[in-house]
Amino acid sequence: MEEKKVENNEELRPIDLLDVLLDQDNKEPIVLVDENGRQLTFEQVAVIPYEVRKEKKLYAVLKPLDKIDGIADDEAIVFVVDQDDNGNSTIRVEEDEEVAIAVFDKYYDLLEEAQKEEKAKEAAKAKTTKKTTTSSSKVAGKTKKTDDKK
Repeated sequence: MEEKKVENNEELRPIDLLDVLLDQDNKEPIVLVDENGRQLTFEQVAVIPYEVRKEKKLYAVLKPLDKIDGIADDEAIVFVVDQDDNGNSTIRVEEDEEVAIAVFDKYYDLLEEAQKEEKAKEAAKAKTTKKTTTSSSKVAGKTKKTDDKK
């Protein structure tokens, strides 16, 4: 469970990490604390449901905003969402490399699918715009012919 600062009276209130990860409107960086107590800031890239050994799990792909040894500026880290003994949502780095790669592959598949859908929408919109423009031209041409007869 994280704590969130309330700006008005500087009061801290607990928030569930899962609520933050699943909030599509949240654009704020995510601050995690490592085992040494160091705060690390991440940008959320994606939340991916994925089944591992017949168990459905939720993964978060986070891109470090702070420099982390061994992680390039253009790399992200796969975290598995879990629960602690008190039922609070937690995340930890996915240590199984095969699972992490599979989660990244699913992310890329979802990204590719979303890009295809976007292109299809743009093509449909362009087609509709072209039809409207063509229809307008014909109407304008007919109007012009009518004007010529006067």
